[in-house]
Amino acid sequence: MAEDIIRGVARGSAEVPLSILELAVVGSGVSPTRALRASTELARRAEEWGYHRIWVAEHHGMPSVASSSPAVLIAHLAAATESIRLGSGGVMLPNHAPLVVAEQFGTLHALHPGRIDLGLGRAPGTDQATARALRRNGPDADDFPEQLAELTAFLDGSFPEGHPLRRVVATPRTPESGRPPIWLLGSSGFSAQLAGILGLPFAFAHHFSAANTLPALELYRSAFQPSAVLDRPYAMIGVSAVAAETSERALSLALPGALSMLRLRRGAPQPVPTPEEAEAYPYTQAERVFVDDYLSNVVLGDPGEVREGLNALRKRTEADELMITTMVHDPEDRIRSYELVAQAYDLPRGPAS
Repeated sequence: MAEDIIRGVARGSAEVPLSILELAVVGSGVSPTRALRASTELARRAEEWGYHRIWVAEHHGMPSVASSSPAVLIAHLAAATESIRLGSGGVMLPNHAPLVVAEQFGTLHALHPGRIDLGLGRAPGTDQATARALRRNGPDADDFPEQLAELTAFLDGSFPEGHPLRRVVATPRTPESGRPPIWLLGSSGFSAQLAGILGLPFAFAHHFSAANTLPALELYRSAFQPSAVLDRPYAMIGVSAVAAETSERALSLALPGALSMLRLRRGAPQPVPTPEEAEAYPYTQAERVFVDDYLSNVVLGDPGEVREGLNALRKRTEADELMITTMVHDPEDRIRSYELVAQAYDLPRGPAS
């Protein structure tokens, strides 16, 4: 049933499934080609280490991120792996015609049946100028429920009689194997409530909206209505985490991510700096406050400390799944961080049975 391909399997000593949000991080002096090759290597290794799924996020105009085209990257990662689930975390639906998204993910599902997730967001995933370049002069975020309904109808072939789009067919469709499960993503209450009303799984961006996590999850659970997809709520949260052999090393690796976010918020995005560049940056008092606040929301430390922090967060939020994202400069450090987390939870190697 549909619920079986949404709910993950907790493995090793983890209380819930552990997954990965991959951004194809581009560090200073690191080419996008190397960053994307590292994403491919991470997908292969994550499958080997026992992670449940990898999602890639749609961001535009950010020199630090190479995942601007989720469908393309998902296709590549799926071809390089055998069993791990892959999906979008997410596709920003107002940037696209619902028919195009239905065709892209219908194709992915036909190529890799049973492995593809379609996570959808309603933000532009970029700045206003880039949003205009994406031709966001049609539907906006307020039209998201209507766009979602149209996308779902294309995927299911379920436009009613008399609908102006009834004769438009999104191909390929695979009725024999269903369609990719739809997730709603959010950093506030809008998508949380909508996901609950529609009985869909919900993923919350705790990694950049921590203050809203508990209210949004409560709203999702209280609004939830059983559906053909789920009979009870299923909530996943994205969480920033950096693991290293020592706490001091983990903090050094995490600082560049904080500086990268500071530059982004100031409208001057750059590739993620090196730990040395981040340490030498002349922070003002206000910038130091921003950085400290950012780091307070990152679960970082040695493997035991990261495990303890993730467990505490899961308990506090009662999340059904944790999706870890790691924003560090060097691709090898990022891959190593995920390996240490897998080891901390004694994840069994290979795909879940």
